[in-house]
Amino acid sequence: MHVLRDDSGTGFELVTMALGWEPVRRDRWWGGAVRDIDMNAAAMLFSGNGLVDVVYHESLTSQDGSIHHLGDSITGEGPRKADDEIISVDLTRLSPEVTTVIFLVTTYTGHTFAEIDNAFCRLVDSVSGTEIARYELHGASHTGLVMGALRRTGDGAWEFHEIDEGIAARHPVDAAPLLGRYLR
Repeated sequence: MHVLRDDSGTGFELVTMALGWEPVRRDRWWGGAVRDIDMNAAAMLFSGNGLVDVVYHESLTSQDGSIHHLGDSITGEGPRKADDEIISVDLTRLSPEVTTVIFLVTTYTGHTFAEIDNAFCRLVDSVSGTEIARYELHGASHTGLVMGALRRTGDGAWEFHEIDEGIAARHPVDAAPLLGRYLR
């Protein structure tokens, strides 16, 4: 597992998780029904081993207001060029009880990542604009990805721990019982 800190060595303060993919190409499918591709970005908040909050397309803001999902894309067309779903995280406002934030990608429509063109997810340090991590999802045979975890350190700073592991999940509710192994 690779651990990243910001350039100052003090940990991250503001980060953005982004997910992008290409809309379904109708000319690619011969016969049979064509289903739109609906991928989901989620931030799962934990206190120790207990799930305390989830931010995703059905719950756009964390209970403490520190994390915001900027809206669901069910087509692969999003608010920024290439970024179709965006989650912004203000770690300075996150409830003190939260020790870990796990970033997750799922395909609600059940497509594997191998069936989706140009799918990616990334984490960006919003202060510096630096891309912390990026994962190209095309070619993978699963419907979910545990991207990585932000963990609160003993001194209160935040570090990003890369995970990059596929799971069988179409929704954050499906993924929640599978995430315990990624917690301290």
